[in-house]
Amino acid sequence: MPSILDALSAHLGDAALSQISGRLGADQSATSKAIAAAVPLLLGGLAHNAATPDGAQRLHEAVTRDHDGSVLDNPDALGAAAAGGQGNAIVGHILGDRQSLAEQGISRASGLDMAKVGPLLAALAPLVMGALGRAQKSGGLDAGGLAKALGGEQDALGTGTPGVLGAVTGMLDRNKDGSLLDDVTGMLGGFFGRR
Repeated sequence: MPSILDALSAHLGDAALSQISGRLGADQSATSKAIAAAVPLLLGGLAHNAATPDGAQRLHEAVTRDHDGSVLDNPDALGAAAAGGQGNAIVGHILGDRQSLAEQGISRASGLDMAKVGPLLAALAPLVMGALGRAQKSGGLDAGGLAKALGGEQDALGTGTPGVLGAVTGMLDRNKDGSLLDDVTGMLGGFFGRR
């Protein structure tokens, strides 16, 4: 089964970057760095949410019900889901009360204006869920399989990715407790504080 990150990368090329940065009214370089920080954060949040059997089951049901992967085939859907509020709702479910802290971290990591990070996350979240839905469907994954796939993505992101992506994912779960979001505070005071 192709990785979830690979599926996302295939849909976040130059055209998508240009579209996203244009919608945000932001510099493409800062937008690109912000995407590189945001995608692993969202995947890590999903992995954290799916770490319990109940959380995995709820995520499996949400993906089955609402995220078949078709959003990846429709570039115009990139902004529509965010504009319709779906993206914000997804980000809220993934990050919960850590959303503001996560947005600060992404802004500091990338140089993207703080006011533009929330809309960026809202645009990316449906794509992340779409990639998850496509992986679930193509792999015939049940709730446990989906949690395992997300855990594998989290491990791969933490060990094998360069640049901002690797730095963010490697530091998000510094205490190795399985919760990326618990470590965002330390990340802000450490890596991003030294920029």
